[in-house]
Amino acid sequence: MTARPDALLDPPPSADPARPTLIDRLLRPHPNALAIERGNGRPTISGGAWFPLINLIWLVWVFIAPWLSDSANPQRTLLTYATVPLFLGGYLRAWYGDRRHARHYTAAIAALALLTVPLGTTVSYLIYTGALLPFVLQPRAVLLALAAVLSVFVAVAMLAGAHLIPVLGWTITTAAITALNLFFAINTRRDAELRLSQQEVRRLAATAERERIGRDLHDLLGHSLSLIAMKSELADRLFDRDPDAARGEVRELRQIARESLAEVRAAVTGFRATGLAAERVSARLLLASGGTQLSGGDHWPPLPADIDAALALCLREAVTNIHRHAAASEVDIDLRIDAGSAWLRIDDNGRGGIDDGLPGNGLRGIRERLAPLGGRLDIRSPRGGGTRLELCVPLAARGPAA
Repeated sequence: MTARPDALLDPPPSADPARPTLIDRLLRPHPNALAIERGNGRPTISGGAWFPLINLIWLVWVFIAPWLSDSANPQRTLLTYATVPLFLGGYLRAWYGDRRHARHYTAAIAALALLTVPLGTTVSYLIYTGALLPFVLQPRAVLLALAAVLSVFVAVAMLAGAHLIPVLGWTITTAAITALNLFFAINTRRDAELRLSQQEVRRLAATAERERIGRDLHDLLGHSLSLIAMKSELADRLFDRDPDAARGEVRELRQIARESLAEVRAAVTGFRATGLAAERVSARLLLASGGTQLSGGDHWPPLPADIDAALALCLREAVTNIHRHAAASEVDIDLRIDAGSAWLRIDDNGRGGIDDGLPGNGLRGIRERLAPLGGRLDIRSPRGGGTRLELCVPLAARGPAA
């Protein structure tokens, strides 16, 4: 009876609404509902929104249990069925209403479960309560609430004359489902926080790069435009007195403009690249979200800006592939300068068996980024023996390090 509320952290609102789905039309879920997944910074109804409805299959016990009881009678059966609309109202509002009120609906379901214990056929409500608790309370509060609800349940059931073995069975089942959902909820929160941390690292790196580009453009364009303005005024004064000198000034203007354009292009090169150092931090966060430990790369030598940017993008591609496909528990990254070349090594202990010829595995993109720099990619990936990627880029005739 697990659920999938994939957004336990609220994203910023967006004016771009999602396309209405069947759940939208039937249930009109709140944008801040527990059962709503989120993507691209806006609420979207996705497959996870169906899980609370699928879990209602366990409600079948409430309908068939009265006919299996030795003490079944029409009055008790009708009373049992009369509780179902009350349960459904609270359950659907807990999952599809405003999550700020979800704990209130969960408390109402718990109260309904405890009040109907004497009927002996509505114990499913108790399990639904346990399934909801991890998503509406903090972990410590979940344990306290579960202990309180189960204690009252056992006491009421025993006073109502229930047998001990079934009572213990329902109690253990409720505790187990609550523990399972609590583990799921904690991991989901942790993954969401890691994703936000990774996005923050990239945002800060992009902000620093924008500031650098702003400073460079100010210095470059300020000097160049001042020189162009001065040369233009001089050429204008020389046109009538000395046409040859004026043409010389115009030629210099053309050369200055070309050099300025080249400098501006160099300044904005790598704008989208975060650099190897920032990319390693981002990689650590991404891998940690999947339970993979990253080691190495604490002290890397400085590299020319174009090589640093290209290797950062290659590292991002490689780490993304490891996170998605390798099923690795450990990844080691190392960068060294040897024999006039920069060597970036990425090792993982995953499943291996990479087929270099298959499209879509990211290796083609890595090679395409290395090709303009005269670099190469070497791969060792025995099946079941992990994968080693070794990227080599020559440093000969390169500019200063970044």
